[in-house]
Amino acid sequence: MPARAASLASVEAEDPADRRPWFSRWISSEHPFPWLFPAAALMIIFGIYPLIYAITLSLYKRNAATRKMIFDPTHNWTKILGDERVWNAVGNTFIYTGVALVFQLTLGMLIALLLDQDRKGYGVLRAMMTLPLVIPPAVTGMMFLLMLNGSFGVLSRGIIALGLLPTGYSILGSANTALAGVLLAEIWQWTPFMVLIMLAGLRSLPKEPFEAAAIDGATATQAFFKLTLPMMSKVIAIAVLIRGIDLFRAFDYVKVMTDSGPGTATETLTSYAGRIYFGNADFPYASTVALLTLIIVIVVSSTFMTVFKVKL
Repeated sequence: MPARAASLASVEAEDPADRRPWFSRWISSEHPFPWLFPAAALMIIFGIYPLIYAITLSLYKRNAATRKMIFDPTHNWTKILGDERVWNAVGNTFIYTGVALVFQLTLGMLIALLLDQDRKGYGVLRAMMTLPLVIPPAVTGMMFLLMLNGSFGVLSRGIIALGLLPTGYSILGSANTALAGVLLAEIWQWTPFMVLIMLAGLRSLPKEPFEAAAIDGATATQAFFKLTLPMMSKVIAIAVLIRGIDLFRAFDYVKVMTDSGPGTATETLTSYAGRIYFGNADFPYASTVALLTLIIVIVVSSTFMTVFKVKL
């Protein structure tokens, strides 16, 4: 900072005719703060402040009768330990995240391998892969809610016609299949995201190792497992990390399609926190559940990055 001040002072000394206000001179200088301020302000307003507010709320207990906040730092965290719905939601969230990641990553890689060609029309196909991503998740949820309707849903009728389900069976109305129905919407909408990342990774790979492998007589399968996957490991790890964090806070599909039901069969941590907040108006406990979600995401993400040596 002293060096910067001395530099600015020297510039001012060399240009005494510059009579602009200090703010104009400062914002047109080489100082990084004017350019960092917009991003920093957004982070403080939409990130740091809500986090501090949630932490503050979690230190209070809400009296349902008087609707007053009572300072009790341990009440909500003790309540979480004995709340079976919280741990049911934790289990559902991990299942939801794990299953969606496996399908999205596998399908994303397979589709990317098919589209990694320069044939005529493949550019249009690659562009069309982005279409599901522009649809709001709530709209996607409503669309699949209709298609999975036991009476007139297109997907339900197709599954029933194949003899996989009995006539009139409601996929979203059964505790055994409701989570799978929600996952279907999630996988359909976000697999293209994985396709785009995998395709970008495939396009960045050098061609020389593959040409050498072909000369040595390696098959396409051998080249994929011995060359493509190892060279794509960092890309895959980053894609899994990004999607995993996003999946862990899934809310839209669950709210629109099942509203956490039947019972608590599809209740995730974020949907449970939303139900506590909007349904019971227990703001401190809802904030505590949200903070638990954040803690789990940080722990799992940090462990993943350490194990797979991911550097962002």
